[in-house]
Amino acid sequence: MSLLLALIGVVVGVVVASNLLLRWNELRYGRRRNGCLPPPGTMGWPLFGETTEFLKQGPSFMKQRRLRYGRIFRTHVLGCPTVVCMDPDLNRRMLLQGESSGLVPGYPQSMQDILGRNNIGALHGSMHRFIRGAMLGLVHPAAIRASLLPKIDAFMRSHLDGWSGSVVDIQAKTKEVTLLSMLRQIAGITAGPLSDALNTEFCTLVLGTISLPINLPGTRYYQGLQARKKLVSMLQKIISERRSTIQAHGDMLEALLTSGDDGTREKLSDEQIIDLIMTIIYDGYETMSTTSMMAVKYLSDHPRALQELRREHLDIRKGKSPEEAINYEDFKSMAFTRAVIFETLRLATVVNGLLRKTTQNVEMNGFVIPKGWRIYVYTREINYDSFMYSDPMTFNPWRWLEKNMESHPHFMLFGGGSRMCPGKELGTAEIATFLHYFVTRYRWEEEGKNTILKFPRVEAPNGLHIRVQDY
Repeated sequence: MSLLLALIGVVVGVVVASNLLLRWNELRYGRRRNGCLPPPGTMGWPLFGETTEFLKQGPSFMKQRRLRYGRIFRTHVLGCPTVVCMDPDLNRRMLLQGESSGLVPGYPQSMQDILGRNNIGALHGSMHRFIRGAMLGLVHPAAIRASLLPKIDAFMRSHLDGWSGSVVDIQAKTKEVTLLSMLRQIAGITAGPLSDALNTEFCTLVLGTISLPINLPGTRYYQGLQARKKLVSMLQKIISERRSTIQAHGDMLEALLTSGDDGTREKLSDEQIIDLIMTIIYDGYETMSTTSMMAVKYLSDHPRALQELRREHLDIRKGKSPEEAINYEDFKSMAFTRAVIFETLRLATVVNGLLRKTTQNVEMNGFVIPKGWRIYVYTREINYDSFMYSDPMTFNPWRWLEKNMESHPHFMLFGGGSRMCPGKELGTAEIATFLHYFVTRYRWEEEGKNTILKFPRVEAPNGLHIRVQDY
């Protein structure tokens, strides 16, 4: 009996302590103080907040709180008090507003630590302009036309060879294709032990950026930091070897190492170059590989769209020899391909939203957000808004041809304002070239049961398997 009473006492004690902790956290963040009145919401546990529920429930977490609190509510995720905004007009204003309004990039601490302090997504002010200028110098239209597209074409033409007659995991293939293509463009790295090592560490790094910043062995954050150390070491070795040779390479690394030699701009440090390379890979790898995979999935499910896409690419191949590359004019003519890519990005919601951080108290629709909080510009719901997209849950690439959707004020697939993705056009060229060789060479059908998860990352946990045959 005494043991039973003791157990009951422990349980009651835990319940009471839990309720007190939850109540303390609500009072800590939810009450009016120093002139700030945050929007309604819940904050969860101290330190952990509602991160677990957010990562597990994803869109359901957002919808439940929107129904309860409205389009603006507070929560505590990924180690920081956060206001979630689902209002399209307000989101657009926040993306276009400059730093003088009290908003700067607000990526989670885990992402900032793992990607480095020169990660363009975390910078603001003159340093952001400096690093963004360096990135734009690598991926501007003239560079795509002259060197990047020919490299992408040569890589895709050879790497997509020999798939016929086999069952492939298109998720694994698109990840492999995307990373190897990027490594070739960045530093001339081809398939082999080095690319395999970079791939292993980079996959670990990606998972670490979406985690609580708890630096204990076994946590994803700890593993992500360890992966960063190994990647930095590998990139330092590559830079050192590159500096010891006078051979011209004509790749992004050469452009970064020689940037500023003419005296027109400041030179980049090795730390800045390494962080810039890691940012380029991080931003492009996940987005391009996932969009390529999901495009294959949607085209499998919508034969009419596949027929139209294939027609566009077969027309481009008319008059070309089998080994003749597509050129920049061919790429610019791919109107339906671009529509497929945009529709895939929209419906799959490869990017759920963007984060901002307040550098001062910020007024938002009658609420005042305290300095140091994050604002989650949640764009996912905009992608499914029937006001902007008719029949929004249907894969319909033609919607992008009917009117210039890119000019729509709420178009946010690539960010907005000074934070518009600098690699938008290069990423589109990469995916378009992959689709060009895939649909003109092969036909395919899904094999087995494939499950797609869409939060916090779009992925097929057990792979997305397709049986491939010659077209």
